[in-house]
Formats: sequence, C-alpha cells, structure tokens
Amino acid sequence: MRIALLSSALLLALAACGGAPEPVASSEPVAAPATPAPAATPAVVADPFDAILAGSHRSDDNKARDLYRHPRETLAFFGLHPSMTVIEITPGGGWYTEILAPYLRDAGKLVAAIWDTSAADASEYYKKSNQALADKFAANAAVFDRVQLHAFDTKAPSFGDANSADAVVTFRNVHNWTMAGNDGDYFKAFFAVLKPGGVLGVVEHRANPGTTLEATKESGYLTEDYVIGLATAAGFVLEEKSEVNANPKDTKDHPEGVWTLPPSFALKDVDREKYAAIGESDRMTLRFRKPSEMADGEAPAEAPAEPAAGG
Repeated sequence: MRIALLSSALLLALAACGGAPEPVASSEPVAAPATPAPAATPAVVADPFDAILAGSHRSDDNKARDLYRHPRETLAFFGLHPSMTVIEITPGGGWYTEILAPYLRDAGKLVAAIWDTSAADASEYYKKSNQALADKFAANAAVFDRVQLHAFDTKAPSFGDANSADAVVTFRNVHNWTMAGNDGDYFKAFFAVLKPGGVLGVVEHRANPGTTLEATKESGYLTEDYVIGLATAAGFVLEEKSEVNANPKDTKDHPEGVWTLPPSFALKDVDREKYAAIGESDRMTLRFRKPSEMADGEAPAEAPAEPAAGG
C-alpha cells in the first residue's frame, strides 16, 4: 500500500512539471465493477374478491355453488365497484348477499330489498325467509352490520327514493313476479330508484326461444325476449348479454320444471345423480342501463303494455 501511495504522489508531481510520466505498476489488485442489485420483485397484490369468496362467513355448500353461479364474472359484467349504492332484490337465503355485503361494506352501500310482512295476511314463507336472513346478519355482524333492509309491498313495489341507487341486481327472481302477474311493476320500480345512467343486472332461468308465456309460468324458465321486453317497456336500454351463466346441459324439460335441478331437487332422491350431473339451470345474464340523457319528468318511450312471450 505504501508503494502505491508513493507512486501516486510521483505522478502528481510530474504532472505539475509538465512531464509525461511512464505508467507505474501497482501492487494493489484492481477492484471489479460493482454488480448491480437485482430489481425488486413487484409485490403481488391480492385480489380482495379472493378473500371474500374464500371467507369463513360462507358455508362450504355455498362456495360449491360458485361453479354454477360465477359470482366474480357476473358482478364484473354488471360493472359493480366497491363505492356503489347497490340494491339486491329479495336476496332469499343471502347467497349473493354474502359476497356483496363485504364487497360494498367500506366504501359503498348494500340495500337488501325484502318482503313487507306487516300485513295480517302476509305469507308465512316470506316471514320465515325474512327472519332467516335477519338471523344470518345478526350471527355475523362483522360482515353484515352495514347492510340496510328495505321492506317493500309486493303488490306495489318501491325500492327507495327516486334516482338514489347506482345499481339494482336481481338473481333468479323474475319468474316469481311473472307467476304473480305483476312483473312489469317491478321493472318500473327499478327504473324509478336508479340514478340516470344506473345499471340493472338480471340473472334468470332461460327458456328456449319461442316458449309460450303459459309454459314458462309452469316451468320457471322465461325467454330472453320476454325479460328484455319487461325492461325496455320500463324505459331501460339493453346494453349487453353474457353467456357466463349458460349451461348447455340443461334440457329444460324436467318433470318439476327448473326446481327439478339443484339446489332445489324437487324430486328429492329420484334421479338425483342425473340432475346433479346437469347442475344448476341454464341462465341468461343481462345488463340494462337507465338512460343518462332524460329530461326532468320525461317518461320512457312508449312500449307494449305486455312484452312478447316468445323468442
């Protein structure tokens, strides 16, 4: 090291006198260039939807039905995001509510529209269903404590203040309203509660094109044309269809209609393996939009009072 220092001093002195020094060998080893640090591996950001679908608040039986109901893809198709105000129509046992409640809990709002059972002649089925849902919410407040309940009159449905919701979603319900004879009233109420530009997402059992309305009332399957007719008659615009919930195995000619298939298994153990192999029903998945360019007080465009039944 001393030799190296002296050599450096000599070089400097010669340079100051204008001399051209001869190269001087150094006994010090030449250091290799530093190896650049490897680039940091980007952190993997977990999809919050993964945690919701895998959550302990969902039973194994409900998780098993993701295979048929495609919740991630369906809600993405509807365009939902966590800051929306979403109304779920008659959630029943709360299968989709288990997903929507945590998804909207922090930044958005979920309203569960349930049947009003205050009347003396209220259906016992409605009462039991409402109580089961309330019990479900109470048993897991960390998930469901911010869900708002909205009771509505089935004979004159209304779902909240006008222009107050970003999205309305309904899963396998339309056939019930058709069988009750007031399906059009529901779609008008959806239109009223949605903000201009709001979304109506519909999943429904799908009949073959051309199936008569009377046949669909018996089977629980409706034609796409009929459901689209209900929505357009109320003022909606069909934005897009999706085949995400299609099931080509479903022949739609079962002894007890759609209720023959899982999860209902209306025939109980009769041919259970056969119907389990088919899976849940073939379903249409439709996204409608409430027009954003409507003048105050403007009514929807004229449409037939009764949508066409067949395809």
